[in-house]
Order: sequence, then structure tokens, then C-alpha cells
Amino acid sequence: MGFIDAIKERAKQNKKKIVLPETSDRRTLEAASKILGEGIADIVLVGNADSIKKEAEGLDLTGAQIVDPATTEKLGSYVDLLVELRKSKGMTPEAAKDVLTKDYLTFGVTMVKAGDADGMVAGALHATADVLRPSLQILKTAPGTKLVSAFFVMVVPNCEYGSNGTFIFSDAGLNQNPNAEELAAIAGSSAKSFKLLVGEEPIVAMLSHSTKGSAKHADVDKVVEATKIAKEAYPEYKLDGEFQLDAAIVPSVGSSKAPGSEIAGKANVLIFPDLDAGNIGYKLTQRLAKAEAYGPITQGIAKPVNDLSRGCSAEDIVGVIAITAVQAAAGE
Repeated sequence: MGFIDAIKERAKQNKKKIVLPETSDRRTLEAASKILGEGIADIVLVGNADSIKKEAEGLDLTGAQIVDPATTEKLGSYVDLLVELRKSKGMTPEAAKDVLTKDYLTFGVTMVKAGDADGMVAGALHATADVLRPSLQILKTAPGTKLVSAFFVMVVPNCEYGSNGTFIFSDAGLNQNPNAEELAAIAGSSAKSFKLLVGEEPIVAMLSHSTKGSAKHADVDKVVEATKIAKEAYPEYKLDGEFQLDAAIVPSVGSSKAPGSEIAGKANVLIFPDLDAGNIGYKLTQRLAKAEAYGPITQGIAKPVNDLSRGCSAEDIVGVIAITAVQAAAGE
């Protein structure tokens, strides 16, 4: 069974309610129809019922809960909740009502905070910042989390590397230029996410253009320091660096370039030194190796809210909804 099929089966075993606020997007509605048809999760669609039905012409949305922010009986309680959470920032009841009825992303996140949904998926029509801003303002970070970050699950066909071709690439969606402490935190969160989603032992490589001192540069020094911090902070995980990509995943190269490392050549969790490298790396793998790319999946928010690439397909959205449901189940 492939990665996403296994995730779907896990989601079916403990069904969660996922809110989708981008209901003017046909791909989102196609994904909702597939999720409902396969019994993967319960779905909440935010918006005007007539508008949604018009956009969804030809699709079966039987079982979907449609919530119109302008008419829902829960608007008052959501206004009170948002005021309480944001009163230190000057939030008033009038402003809260205005944002909840006009900004479906904020409405969806507030539903999750109130316990009326278990997670949210958006980003097909919005930038990452627009999706994550209300999530961090309302849900905030999970206890013990030092940094919210984002990763992609990459499933590479006919690949003998990683975990049967499955990897986590991190951070490939959020943090522009993490320092050593932040990079170490990303490594710890990503190892935990790999264990949750893939179900196998994470083997973490801290990536660089250098392997074990083969190059000298401040960028290399950052990765070396991050590796040291991560090893001390997360002794439960197999983790090492700094590695060039081939030394991290190809056994013969790893044994040649880093003969003293038990991680070299075996990695399945790849920690990139900055967002440029992570984003370029995942897109190269997706396009040239024809890999499945699921994400960006966030880690570190108190309840799961996941972003989408604006170039996503309906099937991509189905995968991220299933992952979000599994994350929600794990957070119970």
C-alpha cells in the first residue's frame, strides 16, 4: 500500500471533521466530494449554500456540512471567542463580527478553536501567510513547540532511497532563513512528523553543500551548530550532519564521504539549510522525478491547519485533508 493510501485508511479508522473555507474553488469542492465519497473525513464547507451548490454543479457533496458565517447561530459565540483571544490587540465585538463574516479563513480557524472542527485545509486561493496568520493568532503554537515550520512528504516512484522512496523535506514552506537553534527545532519536529505519518523510524540528515567539513563557510557553520544542538535536544532520534544530499541518501556515497556516521546514506528526513534550498529541492524532485508532493504540511500549531500550493490539484487537496485528519487524531 502506498503512503497516501495508508494515510487514508488511518483517517477512515478515526474520522475527523475538517473545515474547508475556500468554497469558491472548484478543486476544493472536487476534493470534498472525493473525501466524502471515500469516507475519509467529515467535511465542513464555509460559505453561502446557494453559491457553493452552484460552484459544485455535477459533484456529490452529500454529507457535507455547509456553514454560512453570515447566518450561523454560532456567530455570537465565535465573536465572543475571538474578542477574548484578541482583546489585547484591540479586538472589539464589531471588528470580530466583521472579520468572521468576511474572512472565511479566520472563520474556519475559529471553528477549530471552538472545537466545532478538528482541523482546516486552505491555500488553493491564498498565500501561506494568509492561511497561517489567523492560525497562529487564534490557535497559537502547541505546548513545548519552539517553532512552527512546514514540510512536504515526498513519495518518489521506483526509488531505493529513503523509506522506500518516501521522505520528509523540511522546512520547504515557511521559515526563510532559520538560525542554528531554529534549524535544530525544525529537525526535531520533522522527525516526530515522519514517525507519525510514515510510521517508520526517522533518520535525519542536516543538509549543506559540505559533508563533514569538506567546505568552509558561515552557512556550513550554521548547519554544524544546528546538528550539535539537535543531537543534544533530541537524543531519541537518529540524526547527523552536515551532509551533502548524495552523502545523506546514497549508501555508497555516504560510506565514502562520512565513513564514521550511522546516518550517512540512510536518511529519510532531509533538513534543508534555508527555505530557498527546501523549496527548490522539493519542486525539482516533484517535477523531474515525478514524485508525489504532499504539503506544505505545518507542524507546531496547537491544532492542525495545513496550507496548499496554489498550483495544487484536487487529488493533492484530498491527500492533505487525509494527512490533516491523521494529525488531528494524533493530537487527541
